[in-house]
Amino acid sequence: MSTTKDNTKKISKQTLVKLLISSATAILILFIGLIAIRSAKLKNAVPPELTHLQQVELETIIYENFPERNTLIHELPFKSSKADLNIFAESVILIDTATGDILYEKNADEIIPPASLTKLFAMYVVEQEVENGNLSYDSLIPIPKEAYACNMPPHSSLMFLGEGHKVTLEELILGLSIASGNDAAYALAYTISGSMEAFIERMNAVAQSLGLKNTHFVEASGYSEENSTTAREMAAFCRMYLNKYPQSLQKFHSVKSFTYPKPQNIADGDTYKAQDWSNGLPAHITMGITQKNTNPLLGILKGCDGLKTGYIQESGYNLALTAVNNDTRFLSITMKGPGNNTQQGQEGRIHDGTELMNYAFGSFADYNDTQSIKDYRIFVPGSKEISINLTPVYKETAVCVPYLTGNSIKENLSNVRITVELPSKLKGKILAGTQYGLITITLEDYILEQIPLVADRTVKSRNVLFSLIDNIVLKFMKK
Repeated sequence: MSTTKDNTKKISKQTLVKLLISSATAILILFIGLIAIRSAKLKNAVPPELTHLQQVELETIIYENFPERNTLIHELPFKSSKADLNIFAESVILIDTATGDILYEKNADEIIPPASLTKLFAMYVVEQEVENGNLSYDSLIPIPKEAYACNMPPHSSLMFLGEGHKVTLEELILGLSIASGNDAAYALAYTISGSMEAFIERMNAVAQSLGLKNTHFVEASGYSEENSTTAREMAAFCRMYLNKYPQSLQKFHSVKSFTYPKPQNIADGDTYKAQDWSNGLPAHITMGITQKNTNPLLGILKGCDGLKTGYIQESGYNLALTAVNNDTRFLSITMKGPGNNTQQGQEGRIHDGTELMNYAFGSFADYNDTQSIKDYRIFVPGSKEISINLTPVYKETAVCVPYLTGNSIKENLSNVRITVELPSKLKGKILAGTQYGLITITLEDYILEQIPLVADRTVKSRNVLFSLIDNIVLKFMKK
């Protein structure tokens, strides 16, 4: 009897051992299977695209946590000796258009009427209309009587629009940019918005959207002294305008002269001949008038291809100037330039513009090899998404580099170095917008820029088992 019980116990133990072995084998096979599955997933782990809600969350956090780099223009991220420049204008600013870095400033927050720099905002609104498909450059634009040259204020800059003229949108923009035509500004305002008041609302909305607190307009030509801006805010707008609509430079701002009206522009029944100016501007303007671009540095300053002049008595001689050389573009705004007449005003513009651009191109250049400023995939062991991206808090297209070393600007740029600090993996709960890495850009021992790398999404706490499996897989992947 006892022997039977012993045999039964022995069989039970054998059965239990076999059961344990089979269970362990099953668990091991399952574990290996999970490892194989997770291994395949890890090898091909590309973070899914952010949802709209995730994108908004990330942008909001970055905006709140890194406010110093969320403005259109800002101080240089490195220390640079202050330039000793001989500038005539009362209010000045000089920036790098690719980065928004301020290279020089003088009384840049003084509130001054922009004069015809106002027309740049008008051009921006027009470019928006073209971009949105509401107008095309070859659209024929009806000229309202409010835009006839003969109805403009005395001493206005004009493209000489007349009654019954047939003019395209492109011609109006050329008249606005080259001749600084107040009549062109009125024609565009009425064409796009139906009235000057409605068009001004569009222009002011642009300023408000950019956070330009001291920029405000009451009419679109710049003739009114009640229009207001600062050199700093005008530079911020111009940077945005140039980066969004760079084609405007070649198409409009760099064109050296403009003739209007041409035979195809005059009203039906009019004859193309000289008009009688004895009693003021005639309503029927029928002879072509050629005007040079009001920007005095076109063709004089190397690389100059824009942007716009402005003058009324209350503003002095203003100039938004841009030039490009070796893939580096700078922009200067000079306001309240001196001069008792147009010749003196233009001389001041040439002096200041040349002084500023010579300093900029002689002291700085853009480093454009920024392939390292990108998203980096980082594993998050055990998480459902497996990996996330660490994203730069700002993705500049260039880095402004001071001329410190070498025999040339080009040689100077060749010494720039970029290092990227990344974790091999992330543990624990991951929060969107939290910094986990860093990009550092240096020139010799000089730190030019440091760009935080932040998590692009929030990831909840991980599954312990999958975290263990993923860590094992990652160790084998490294080997």
